[in-house]
Amino acid sequence: MEGAHSAGSIRLAELMAALSLATDLGLGQPLQHELGVCLAALELADRLGCSAEERADVYYVALVAHVGCTGAAGFFAEWAGGDDIHFQRGAQLLGAMSEPSEDLRHFLRRFADDRPLPERVWLRGRMLAGGKARAEVMAANLCEGATILARRLGLSEQVEQALAQLTERWDGSGLPGKAAGEQISRPLRIVRVAQDFLAIAHAVDRQAAIDALTRRRGKGHDTAVVDAALADPAQLLAVADVPDAWQRVIESEPEPVARIDGAGLDRTADAFGEFIDVKVAFLHGHSRRVAELAAMAAHAIGCSREEIAQVRTAGLLHDVGRVAVPNGIWEKPAALNAAERERVRLHPYYTERVLEHARVLAALAPIAGAHHERLDGSGYHRGSKAAAITLGARLLAVADAYDAMTHERPHRAALAPQQARAQLAEMVRCGAFEKRAVDAVLEAVGTLPVDVRQGYPAGLSEREVEVLRLVAQGRTSKEIARALTITEKTAGHHIEHIYVKIGVSTRVGAALFAMEHDLVEDRRARR
Repeated sequence: MEGAHSAGSIRLAELMAALSLATDLGLGQPLQHELGVCLAALELADRLGCSAEERADVYYVALVAHVGCTGAAGFFAEWAGGDDIHFQRGAQLLGAMSEPSEDLRHFLRRFADDRPLPERVWLRGRMLAGGKARAEVMAANLCEGATILARRLGLSEQVEQALAQLTERWDGSGLPGKAAGEQISRPLRIVRVAQDFLAIAHAVDRQAAIDALTRRRGKGHDTAVVDAALADPAQLLAVADVPDAWQRVIESEPEPVARIDGAGLDRTADAFGEFIDVKVAFLHGHSRRVAELAAMAAHAIGCSREEIAQVRTAGLLHDVGRVAVPNGIWEKPAALNAAERERVRLHPYYTERVLEHARVLAALAPIAGAHHERLDGSGYHRGSKAAAITLGARLLAVADAYDAMTHERPHRAALAPQQARAQLAEMVRCGAFEKRAVDAVLEAVGTLPVDVRQGYPAGLSEREVEVLRLVAQGRTSKEIARALTITEKTAGHHIEHIYVKIGVSTRVGAALFAMEHDLVEDRRARR
């Protein structure tokens, strides 16, 4: 969107605040919950006499503390029978209310509490059997995913370092247990106290929050930070619970105000797309593919440079609302029930709600939020008809449909390009899509550059890229060996070498690398 914004005119804080709204959705919290955490954390920073530099780190750590939630969603969904959002919402409250020594007991009592009794018993038994090892793998993926995304978003090394310690605790009882006390980033220690205090105060009451912090003082939490919070808990809650939290957070942005240009917005939108797509394995790369296809279609149809840039950015952000829907629904191999369909139908609404808050993204909200609308009124979430659907939204809707059709989903195999073309033609005949938009997208499909590479990033070989794609999908060494007709030992060696070359240590890290470098699939196979 370079044409729409002068160099350096975009405030980074607006984009990070918008991202915090998306993490609210992924955690099952009301919109602007994390903004309240940010304001409370800044209040604590002031009480503790933090320097301007440290206060700035508190600000950004608070806004992006849960950016790794989508990377960990698959683990939580597997543990809890599908609903990662219910799990994360409960875990936030549970961890804050119990003493560290009692975490496991309380965790098991609440674990999968929304599932039928037989399934709940089975899930709890499986968790007990490999609980610590599973938790360590999850923690590693959560932290690495968060630090990679923070780097992609252009945040400081100090913020990255804080996110790398997300699962550590003051008394050393966290995961992986490599840091304790003042070894843990102070901005993170401040944010964690603000998070726990507000989570309990909102879910129960202020006194319960005070009691919880008192129990965890010197155990889960830094004693000095807890003391600062308990010095005036009523004021801490009042600072967070304001009706204009968005505006106050933007006004509280640290000096000097961090600004980016149009190219910086493109990079940030790319990172947003990766944040969205890493949630579900079969969606890896979806946002970028849709954005690329919609932008090429806009060019083919004769749109201006600014309109093309706008459609591309809207494409990268169109699925932000997906994070509000549990993985168990997205990955369900059977037909959805009425309640599940309703949650899916609302995800474009949540996309709009997130984007419309930020001045720089507000113009994209109607385009991105209309990607499931149809000209005949049969789409969702509004059921809009032709007159209300802009050209950009029409192109984005067709690009999204084509990419979904030509990629595998849990309930069906991927369609061949000719089958997808036939389906789109039928949608034109029945009035759902405009012929001009479909023709432009199909023309763009035919003109996409052939993926001819003269080498891969990080010195990866062709075989290693094949393995990387399968690792990013969450395949085990045994499954990779079977897919590539190699031994399990050879597959394991490949994975080790790949991790060293690309500088990651987890599946989520591998998935984010693959998306960043457009290695999710071999596009030559899609022609």
